[in-house]
Amino acid sequence: MNVCVIGAGYVGLTTSAVLADLGNYVYCVEINEQKLEKLKNGNTPIFEPQLENMIKVNLKSGRLLFSSSLSKAVNESSVIFIAVGTPSLSDGRTNLTFLESVINELSSCINSYKVIITKSTVPIGTNQKIVEELIKLGVSPLHFDIVSNPEFLREGSAIQDMLSPDKIVIGVNDHKPIELIQKLYKPFDAPFHITSLEGAEMIKYTANAFLATKISFINEISKICEVYNIDITKVAKGIGLDPRIGSHFLGAGLGYGGSCFPKDLEALIFLASQKQVSPHLLKATKTVNDSQVDFYIKKLLNKEPDLLNKKITVWGLSFKPNTDDIRESQAIKLIEHLSARGYDLHVHDPVVKTHIQNTTNYQHLYESIEQSDVLIIATEWDLYKNADWSIIAEKMNGTLIFDCRNCILPDLVTSRGLNYMGVARL
Repeated sequence: MNVCVIGAGYVGLTTSAVLADLGNYVYCVEINEQKLEKLKNGNTPIFEPQLENMIKVNLKSGRLLFSSSLSKAVNESSVIFIAVGTPSLSDGRTNLTFLESVINELSSCINSYKVIITKSTVPIGTNQKIVEELIKLGVSPLHFDIVSNPEFLREGSAIQDMLSPDKIVIGVNDHKPIELIQKLYKPFDAPFHITSLEGAEMIKYTANAFLATKISFINEISKICEVYNIDITKVAKGIGLDPRIGSHFLGAGLGYGGSCFPKDLEALIFLASQKQVSPHLLKATKTVNDSQVDFYIKKLLNKEPDLLNKKITVWGLSFKPNTDDIRESQAIKLIEHLSARGYDLHVHDPVVKTHIQNTTNYQHLYESIEQSDVLIIATEWDLYKNADWSIIAEKMNGTLIFDCRNCILPDLVTSRGLNYMGVARL
């Protein structure tokens, strides 16, 4: 099948690479010339395990082509994926500028039947507005069907998530395009959930809001556990064994970040308010997450009240491990808050190369903790979980290890003469 994917971000690149790897011919359209040239040479602008290798293999085979020409890609494809960014505006609304631009350009390219699949996360009612806008711009309703097919990929495991989905959500106005989509997705052994355009849009927002709520919930519980001297990891394991709850997203820590949870929660709160609904639980989820950085700084200062003229090392910049994405990263926010207090900050991340003002970056892990008084773990990279604590104890000036992700076994640290501090850990 010939497929066009518009947008070369996380979703667009993953979709392009996997569909090409499954034997389809994929045109990935990207207007950023600098990014386009990198991609044509097989170099990805983002860090995602397995992605770059898959792109290189399929570029070489001729099944994957990167281009800036939308008209050529659309003319030669029967299926068109829209995977452009839909970031937040300051009031929580979704910025649909990129999507609107794509629809406007698409309208002049379509002269035969196409299935247009929206992968971008969009507000409720957006896909129906796309239908109306294309007709308004002169595209015959016989020449297209719009499908809402939200993605549920996790950064850091996007390739595997697409190859082994737990569900495929399809929102349609009628059943005409379903057979084609089922053919395209046949290699994926996952149940199809077919609903309306609006239903599919809502499923995406609801899923992300629920997962964000689980994270904020366990963070609230961890604070209660701490004052009652109870180990939160054992509580999380205990409730996670209940199939009604599940074990995922029950890790207490700095809170959620990234490109999806914060903006999608904001968007859903805004959409509710537009219909005079006050989503108290969603607002509380956001409030808890927004308070996590200050909570951890207060905990740090209670333990080490005098940090001026002391060296603080922070491990981790990305919002989660196995990605270089720092959008809404709680680790970055923690570093910025500490920097504003005038502390001497030294940072390390295995893949993120971004430099934060008033910090010193290190390429090598153990160099970053030379003569450090405090080591803070802000992202739970395996590199940090598997660190040699004997070397760390030898190189550090102080002894405090502040585990903001509760990802290190306390005994590993304390057995080397270091002082472990997490949240509600025994």
